[in-house]
Amino acid sequence: MRNWLLPEFIEDILPAEAQHIEQLRRTILDLFRVHGFELVMPPLIEYVESLLTGAGGDLDLKTFKLVDQLSGRLLGLRADITPQAARIDAHLLNRPGITRLCYAGSIMHTLPSGLTRTREPLQIGAELFGHAGLESDVEIQRLMLEALRTIGIANVHLDLGHVAVFRSLVRHADIPPAVEADLFRALQAKDIPAVRALAVPFAPEIRQALALLPELYGGAETLDRAAKSLPAFADIAAALRDLRAVAERLGDLQVTCCFDLAELRGYQYQNALVFAAYVDGWPNAIAQGGRYDEVGKAFGRARPATGFSMDLRELAAIAPRLPDSAPIRAPCANDAALNEAIATLRAQGEIVFIDLPGHGAERSAVSHHRQLVCRNGHWEVAVDTTDAAGSASSNQPRKNACPETS
Repeated sequence: MRNWLLPEFIEDILPAEAQHIEQLRRTILDLFRVHGFELVMPPLIEYVESLLTGAGGDLDLKTFKLVDQLSGRLLGLRADITPQAARIDAHLLNRPGITRLCYAGSIMHTLPSGLTRTREPLQIGAELFGHAGLESDVEIQRLMLEALRTIGIANVHLDLGHVAVFRSLVRHADIPPAVEADLFRALQAKDIPAVRALAVPFAPEIRQALALLPELYGGAETLDRAAKSLPAFADIAAALRDLRAVAERLGDLQVTCCFDLAELRGYQYQNALVFAAYVDGWPNAIAQGGRYDEVGKAFGRARPATGFSMDLRELAAIAPRLPDSAPIRAPCANDAALNEAIATLRAQGEIVFIDLPGHGAERSAVSHHRQLVCRNGHWEVAVDTTDAAGSASSNQPRKNACPETS
């Protein structure tokens, strides 16, 4: 085995894609900033107890663990930045009112979440702490949809769910934790026969409701059907009202909303509205989030919270690339006017590289279409018609038109 081979589902990001990802990161973070979200940069590694507090068993299985050589305690490589943002809000900032935080950074997963996914996603997201009403859920979802629109991703389908529906059935039927976990897995897989088999011991209305949940997927008519078919529990009725209200408040965004009452993404720590964004032709959710009030409580400071996250690698595979101007080749010369021209171009955002001596034959390896030339004592950008061997075509300025190069 070659020493330089990377582990499975771990890969390098090469220049063209790295540039695309970085442009997306900057664009999205700039959008978050103008919406009042403050950037935080949590560490890649923490004590496991801190990383997993309130996050449920799923995150535990995703987390790489190692022993700290200084303290002997167990450390974890973060598998999600959301709990870190909740810790920062609860213990470091400790603000009494609303706090809006955003972040971008690598996370690590012990196993990929799909055959086409990496074990090192580049997570970017936003979290809103301190408000328990639907207004903050709507703000977060609108921000997510605007972020996707800003980077050129259109025709987004938004799936909305509410974990309170399933939790209400579990609570009223007093379903044991082990059976609850099995039902959760069956519902996530939309495995209706498995759901029916697991629900056999319960009362008829609970049994029928559990078997119906995987079929409650679709447009606004889904909520009408759910209101008629599910038990008349107060918390289920409230959840259906919330779903309808959120969809109405997103109506001006030209997004297709679907309701999925078997969607339990993040069930271990999310407690109300959950959502995920999809686009045609892509198998995975490209953004997802929800309300997770109980995480703040687990950190010792009860704080309502809602947020979302995205993987920049996946966004880069979908979002159109921003057009880049061709780099500018500048001669290697000890000339003050040339240096000033280069500095001015770079300040304007242009890419200018110095053409180091002895490498003219390598120019064809990189696409350079412009160069700095001296005309009438002034440095100007011109079309680069130099061939790979370094010879100039007839429309190039004469060599003595520029200062001597080193």
